[in-house]
Amino acid sequence: MVGTQLNWDQYATAWARLHGGFDPRVAAPVVRAWLRFAYHVGFVLGRLRIGPTAVTVVGVLLCFCVPPLVGRAGDGPFLGALFVLLAAVADSVDGAVAVATNRTTRLGYVYDSVADRLGEVAWLIAFWLLGAPGALVAAAGGLSWLHEYVRARAVSAGMREIGAVTVGERPTRVCVALVGLLVAGLTGLVDADLIAGTITMATTVWVLLAGFGLGQLLTAVRRALMGAD
Repeated sequence: MVGTQLNWDQYATAWARLHGGFDPRVAAPVVRAWLRFAYHVGFVLGRLRIGPTAVTVVGVLLCFCVPPLVGRAGDGPFLGALFVLLAAVADSVDGAVAVATNRTTRLGYVYDSVADRLGEVAWLIAFWLLGAPGALVAAAGGLSWLHEYVRARAVSAGMREIGAVTVGERPTRVCVALVGLLVAGLTGLVDADLIAGTITMATTVWVLLAGFGLGQLLTAVRRALMGAD
């Protein structure tokens, strides 16, 4: 079956199996549309024999471009936002390539998780370069890392399902990074001195959502694992 292209229904079933049983066919319209887009792009890349690891590497490189770009006068935050968006597309597509071509591996899952964390570090460095306080940036990164660590440890401890889709998930961080950089760019067009305050507010939103999401996840993990004992 390795290398076999899956149709959408087969892909959705395989994707759900890898994501705690969450079926993309019954997701919210925006989420479903995004996942179908990723599937179609992944299908094409699979036909072109481009592997998921190559897409993952491209996504990380796009993330690493964000910090140096945001320092450009005028359009820096906008360019940073564009590269965050491109990296988010790559992040969705690498998994889609793996699933659509039936090439998912446990090692690939580890690579993807590491790539996500590296990408978020790059975005937060960009926030810091634009003026967000270092302590706030560190809190945002720490809480996001802890969110993913708790989920991973819960799975290894026997939690079989996704547990909870929290407000602190990876898509939320992508949205905060993207919107934060866009708004910072817009305020910078009015007055460059407003950029630091705007990006500080975006970082604060990241911290609040990450903290609340962690609380949601811990509650779900406690319920799931206590019921399993």
